Amino acid sequence: MRKYLQIVDRNRASKWKRFANLIIDRIIFNLFFLVIGFAGAFLDRILEQYYFTDLLIEFSEIGRLWDMLITSILFFTYTFLMEFFTKGRTIAKYITGTKAITIDGENPTLKEYFIRNISRIVPFDFLSFLGENGWHDSWSDTRVINIEKYNAEIQYKREIEQIGNKEIA
Repeated sequence: MRKYLQIVDRNRASKWKRFANLIIDRIIFNLFFLVIGFAGAFLDRILEQYYFTDLLIEFSEIGRLWDMLITSILFFTYTFLMEFFTKGRTIAKYITGTKAITIDGENPTLKEYFIRNISRIVPFDFLSFLGENGWHDSWSDTRVINIEKYNAEIQYKREIEQIGNKEIA
């Protein structure tokens, strides 16, 4: 059982920053596929093969349910890999100055990143933020914090602890 630190709770990112993270990551995710589509169409035009164009036409006919499932899996893969390899951050979290950490202030484990990100596939996960924490945060014992405020409070506590210690020159 993890020790719950109040410093993590005091420095949680606002719901607006969390919402911005979702929107920015979705935009980046969609731009990635837009670039792939343009590159594929460009290559088709140059090579006069139209392989990518035919493939995109086939994908457009797979149906709404399969489209949602495949998109959810790909978005899970993006957020999971980004958070894992950057220790709690996606591109949006870099932009907003936030980071995912555990409730005891540590970097999440591979399992916690997995639980955190696979939980996003649950329909209406985004509505869970009307409460205190999102389901993907609660189920993985993680929180998204404002890095600058969190680090400032940790530094402040260290400085308080150093008061009275003798400095050796």
